[in-house]
Formats: sequence, structure tokens, C-alpha cells
Amino acid sequence: MTTHQVQVLSGAQVVLPTGTVDGGRVIVDGTKIAGALPGTAASAPEHRTLDLSGHWVVPGFVDMHVHGGGGASFTSGTAEEVLQAVATHRAHGTTTMVASTVTEEMDVLASRAALLAELVQQGDLAGIHFEGPFISPCRKGAHSESLLRDPDPADVRKLMDAAHGTAKMFTLATEMPGGLDSVRLLAEHGVLAAVGHTDATYEQTVAAIDAGATVATHLYNAMPAVGHRAPGPIVALLEDERVTVELINDGTHLHPGAFRFAYHHAGAARVAMITDAMDAAGFGDGFYDLGPLAVEVREGVARLVEGGSIAGSTLTLDKAFRRSVTIDGLSVEDAVRSLSANPARLLGVDDRVGSLEPGKDADLVVLDADFAVKGVMRRGAWVLEPEVG
Repeated sequence: MTTHQVQVLSGAQVVLPTGTVDGGRVIVDGTKIAGALPGTAASAPEHRTLDLSGHWVVPGFVDMHVHGGGGASFTSGTAEEVLQAVATHRAHGTTTMVASTVTEEMDVLASRAALLAELVQQGDLAGIHFEGPFISPCRKGAHSESLLRDPDPADVRKLMDAAHGTAKMFTLATEMPGGLDSVRLLAEHGVLAAVGHTDATYEQTVAAIDAGATVATHLYNAMPAVGHRAPGPIVALLEDERVTVELINDGTHLHPGAFRFAYHHAGAARVAMITDAMDAAGFGDGFYDLGPLAVEVREGVARLVEGGSIAGSTLTLDKAFRRSVTIDGLSVEDAVRSLSANPARLLGVDDRVGSLEPGKDADLVVLDADFAVKGVMRRGAWVLEPEVG
């Protein structure tokens, strides 16, 4: 009979669903959390204790909208390159992530879905998010206009089938022909319908939410601005309790005031912070491809070579966490909800990840007093082991 080591992480400020415990401990037994509670005494006779005094222990981050990183892409890379991108984000604390695509020909997307689905089934990814081609040419952002199409439910179903049950979310311009029927189709199959890259009015967005849309894809970006007589989709998405809003908190996509306005209006329970990261995240400046389009990354900002539209981000979720707490004034507990608990709930994986509770996967991040990543554990194994006593 084989035995596995019990690890006791002690002395840190541990963020639990019930609040932060000072000088707490997390007991890891194999791949699972066996306990998370106050006190530093160990519960097992044979264990390894790691003293994390002066640090924070928070749940592993969950990114429901990311296109790549580490110089590799979910949208076009080989399986090995996809895993390279996964490894990059894991080193920054993201222990669960959904692979997001970009607009391509339908057959190309179907083929891409088949490759990504295998990695989902292996446990490397948590699902697939189809961003495009069912979006508005008026709000296309970094998507190829010639490849866009209406959200015909038959085409949506084709991609769902190609994903073999691993599709987690579709971003749709729900005001376009077939949009509401596609939302209903997705809702019936337990797949998230997200309103994004949309030119919808306030009224059209309300209709999409009533049809079953529950997510706002990177709120503010690629949608009409708020007007006092034509409030547009932003107001409709913010005011409805059924909707969770994605926010990219990198200081480029959103003015800090816009971030804080959305956060405090929606409330901590309805925000999921995402990266929307492309290949350059965790890698560096240079020239990249995002699907069929060329991108230049300069000083950490990704823009299309032609037209200059922002083309995803170079963000990692540890930076979003630190910025949210140190610049935007969020509590650590609210940041944890937005980077871990809320996206895990939306993706339907909160029985395994998203919080530090007994029985869940031992996915956690160790942060120092300045909220820099010092350790990352995934399923009980250190991706990055903290260099402490």
C-alpha cells in the first residue's frame, strides 16, 4: 500500500469562504485539502510543515477568458504549445483556465475545438470559450471582419458538438439574427451565453438576459459606451442580478474609475476578473499572431498592426489581484471572490476549485506581504515552491 505525504502550511493569513484567518493552517493530504482552519498544530503524525508566517494563502486563480501566454497560443498552437501557455499562467497562480478561441473559419474552429477538448479531458484545461465568429462587425475588436457571421443556432450547435461536451461559454452579439435563439440553445445545454462584441441597445440586451445570457464579456470593451438617453448594454448588464461581468484589470483596458464603478455597482459576487491574455503574457514585447491577424506588443500593450485596436492583453491574474488590492482598494477577500470563487461557480467547477475547503483540490497561491506570488500549488503538487522556512 502506497502512502502520500501530508503537508501542513502554517502561520499564514489564510483566506477562507468565511473570511481571513490570521496564523491559519491548510492541511494538504495528497491532491486534496484535508483541512483549513485556525492554529498551527499538525493533525497527522507524519507530515511536512511549511512555515508561511508573513504570507497570504489564497485559492488558486480561475481564468475563464484567456487566449494564450508564454509565447504560445490556445488559438493556433500545437498541443505542446497549448501546454506551454498553461504552464506560464500556472506559474502566475492561475491553476484553472478555460481556453478562448478567436474568429476563424468554422471548420478551423471545429478542428481547434477537437484538439482543445482532448486537453480538457486530460485535466489540463477546464473547458473552451468560443469568442467569435458570432459577433458584430461594428464591435469586432481584434477579430477578422471577413470571417464574422450571424449567430445561427445550427452553427453554434456545430461548435458545441465539435467540443465534445467541453464548451463552457460562447460570446455572442445577441442582437444579430439568431442571437436570442442561440442564447436559448446554450442555456438549455448548460453552456454560458455571454453578451460581448455587441452593438446592442439597452432593450436588446435585456431581451438577451431574459433569454438566458448570464455573462458580460469584458464589460465596457467592444460595446457601446453608456449614454444618458441610450444607456446601451453596459447599464443593462450591470443592473441585472443574473449577470456576472468580466473585467480586465490591467490599467489599459479600463480606467481605474470605470473599474471601480462597475465593481461597486455589480458587487463582489457578480465580478469575474479575467486576463483576455494572448501569447505575449509572461513572455514579452514583439510581433505575434492572434488567429489570422498580426499583433504588435509594445511596452506590454497588444494592438493590431493594422488599425491599432487593442488585441487582448499581456495580463496574468496575479497582477490583476495585486492591482485590485493595492490600487483599487478591494479587500483581499473580494479579490479572491472575483479571481477564484465567482469564475469557478460560473464554470460549474466550484465543487473542486475556487475556495480553500476540505475535500476540494489543493489548488492554492502563496503571496507575500506585497501580494507577489511566492508559491503555487496545483492538486497538491508545487508548481512553484515557496522559499521559506
